[in-house]
Amino acid sequence: MIENMARPCPPPGTITITITTIILLLVSLEPTIGAPDDEALLKFKGSLEIGNDALASWAAGSPPCSGDKGNWVGILCEKGNVWGLKLENMGLKGTVDIESLEGAPQLRTISLMGNDFEGPLPDVKRLGALKSLYLSRNRFSGEIPGDKFSSMLSLKKVHLAQNQLEGQIPWSLVELPRLMELRLEGNKFSGQIPNFHQKGLKSFNISNNNQLHGPIPSALAQIDPTSFSGDDGLCGPPLNKSCNTQKMPSIASIVMVSIAVTAALLAIGAGIVILSRRNQSSPSIEDPAQNKSPGANDMDPAVGSRSPDRGSSHGSLGKRAGDNAKLSFVREDSERFDMSDLLKASAEILGSGCFGSSYKAALTNGPVMVVKRFKQMNNVDKEEFQEHMRRIGRLKHPNLLPIVAYYYKKEEKLLITDYIEKGSLAVHLHGHQAVGQPALDWPARLKIVKGVAKGLRYLYTELPSLISAHGHLKSSNVLLKASNEPVLSDYGLIPVVNQEHAQELMVAYKSPEYSQQGRITKKTDVWSFGLLILEILTGKFPANFLHQGKGGDEEDLATWVKAIPEKDWSTQVFDKDMGPTKNCEAEMLKLLRIAMTCCESDFEKRLDLREAVDKIEELKEKDGDEDFYSSYASEADIRSSRGLSDELNFTL
Repeated sequence: MIENMARPCPPPGTITITITTIILLLVSLEPTIGAPDDEALLKFKGSLEIGNDALASWAAGSPPCSGDKGNWVGILCEKGNVWGLKLENMGLKGTVDIESLEGAPQLRTISLMGNDFEGPLPDVKRLGALKSLYLSRNRFSGEIPGDKFSSMLSLKKVHLAQNQLEGQIPWSLVELPRLMELRLEGNKFSGQIPNFHQKGLKSFNISNNNQLHGPIPSALAQIDPTSFSGDDGLCGPPLNKSCNTQKMPSIASIVMVSIAVTAALLAIGAGIVILSRRNQSSPSIEDPAQNKSPGANDMDPAVGSRSPDRGSSHGSLGKRAGDNAKLSFVREDSERFDMSDLLKASAEILGSGCFGSSYKAALTNGPVMVVKRFKQMNNVDKEEFQEHMRRIGRLKHPNLLPIVAYYYKKEEKLLITDYIEKGSLAVHLHGHQAVGQPALDWPARLKIVKGVAKGLRYLYTELPSLISAHGHLKSSNVLLKASNEPVLSDYGLIPVVNQEHAQELMVAYKSPEYSQQGRITKKTDVWSFGLLILEILTGKFPANFLHQGKGGDEEDLATWVKAIPEKDWSTQVFDKDMGPTKNCEAEMLKLLRIAMTCCESDFEKRLDLREAVDKIEELKEKDGDEDFYSSYASEADIRSSRGLSDELNFTL
């Protein structure tokens, strides 16, 4: 259930190999890069509203580049290729067509500063090799999705100043390993500043975002204090404002404010209704004040808490919001606490993921918990939500992160889980240097894969009625215990997430079968698992280059592996950060072949989960044991061996 905020990316050595490989692939697929640049740029121009002849030189028949010289205005060139756009202060409007710019594979910098673009930020994540992005002084607005910059491993400079952007600062900025400049001043950002840790961050400005609050991360203590001016809610170095007298906000207080505001609005509405009825009805009508106030059901939290001292779950709007918020525990063995305990706990934001915000709460004289707020479950009624939470709460397996408790309110839901200190697999795959951790070696990665496999098998055994028992399997939803034993989070949520949000956010809905046929299948989680294994073996994000759109785009990692001859897998595919692998390459290749068969775009040819788990459990840390996999030397052989397994197809 945890969406860990910090998910840094591979170290520079790995990034260089990745980008080099991608460029070589692009060159091999398209010998003449100049022509696609022409077409891409003219298509991009067509999406713009140009009030003058500023881009008159952009015309078919004349190349944009001649060597290192740009023939078109605003075009920066290198060796005949377009590597930059500098279209500043031109009064440009319209759509920033990022999709068209994918046709210029050497593009590394974009500057559209000082124009009149408006609406949400463009989908820059599709340009995975971009190094600099300058969008300041436009009219971009709205909240930025937390993953907006995910997998942009080369991005060094991000300038978004003087726009109308709001909401929390996207956590994906924290994961950019090469970030040097970040300019966000003059917007409407709110919440706390994420824990930026990049050692190369030299220029940082977040001034005049007066809804920011809380302590400034210690890694930013040496930044010029003027970078935080106009942000009255911030405290700590480098500002001359101590945080000691300013209590950190708690998770519950944030939630309670929301509840209190809702309660106040309901009470006002109720008062209007009562006054209206009194004016229109006879005195003999029963006084509504003797009954439960309108809207009280909306404020009523889920019942079923096993704590003996909580009393009735039906609070009134006249009571304090904290008295009306009751938690429902789903585990008999968990330590009991309530909202009043959370009110006393200081909160540290872990991140704002696709489902909602996550907070770390250290209870006074109690455990450390994680509270996640969900806003995409508004269509789920109380009984359905309670029943599903009880169902998930009964699950118990070493490779699952159990739900401790939940809170139901019509407008939002809370899920409470244990805190896993070591964090997510994503951090340890892509940002181990940034967090001061050693890279995961082959034995650790194999252990993680086997643990994930066991957790998935258990889910499918215990939740046979769910088409996709996990539904959101990715490296940030795999948490690591101290021994590198993995635990799965965010599982089993498809039935309680609004369909429109599920289709937009959840990994299962990016599968080939959903992209092609508009449905998920019993093997959709297998596809996600295959991608996760590839991520573990290669050290690359599944969607870190080529295409970053919706629906099946994460298949690109499997496509990339397929494009490399099998004889070169050992040298070109495996993550160099694993260290010496001479004595285990045969086992690694076996796992890679299993992963590729799990990633079959045709789900009917894809391994089923039981078959994949059985093969994975037989893998060894070192070569030399009996080669159980020798008969499966190729993907075709794997598929041909499926006869008996299809008869046992896990009865899902």
